[in-house]
Amino acid sequence: PELRKLAEKIDISQQDEIGFMQQWLRERGQVVPDPADMHGMDMPGMLSDEELAQLDAARGVEFEKLFLEFMIRHHEGALIMVDELFATPGAGQDPDLFRFATDVDADQRDEIYVMQGMLNTLNQRGGS
Repeated sequence: PELRKLAEKIDISQQDEIGFMQQWLRERGQVVPDPADMHGMDMPGMLSDEELAQLDAARGVEFEKLFLEFMIRHHEGALIMVDELFATPGAGQDPDLFRFATDVDADQRDEIYVMQGMLNTLNQRGGS
């Protein structure tokens, strides 16, 4: 139940993030990618088809561990993208974008901390 609650929170926050980014692009006349096609994009932290299949086949504690490991990596990918944004000259100067990116950074770090704690608990209970 704790993992399900976390997954629901992550889903809601990521939908909000996607919505913000889509609106930001639309307002600037940019192409807005279809969220359904995001899996195929080359972004840090995205799972491969093989990893998605591995997660789909897992059950019980094995699923929980894989989910947490993969989501930690996915969140670390978001941190990489925020770092890359702020490392690009002139990027992140828009106040709304700056606020969004710093919020994403803080949220991802907080969720990684929570997921690492959950993973540590599972590993202690399950042995490996």
